[in-house]
Amino acid sequence: QVQLVESGGGLVQAGGSLRLSCAASLRTFSSYTMGWFRQAPGKEREFVAGISWSGSVTYSLDAAKGRFTISRDNAKKTLYLQMNSLKPEDTAVYYCAVGRPRSVITSREYDYWGQGTQVTVSS
Repeated sequence: QVQLVESGGGLVQAGGSLRLSCAASLRTFSSYTMGWFRQAPGKEREFVAGISWSGSVTYSLDAAKGRFTISRDNAKKTLYLQMNSLKPEDTAVYYCAVGRPRSVITSREYDYWGQGTQVTVSS
């Protein structure tokens, strides 16, 4: 049974930073694509960032503006999301996901999901 456990969420003021982590119980972690998604109240789940098994990264338009950085440590089987210059509109539950998607931005193509970690940004 694959388990993904997110941590690092919390309450932060606008302009602040958080670093999310996702620990995976995958024997072959390094061979999978990992992604971060988020879901705000009343909105659909949306792609934030993804990183392939080879280290190729993809960001959403917002994350690509230099505020978010995705990384992975294959030895620790952990995925990270460094979030800087946070805005109130970044408030959401953040989920990590793992799989071998044809499209890294498509949530339904991921196989396993974490339980999510709440990020709240106050103005």
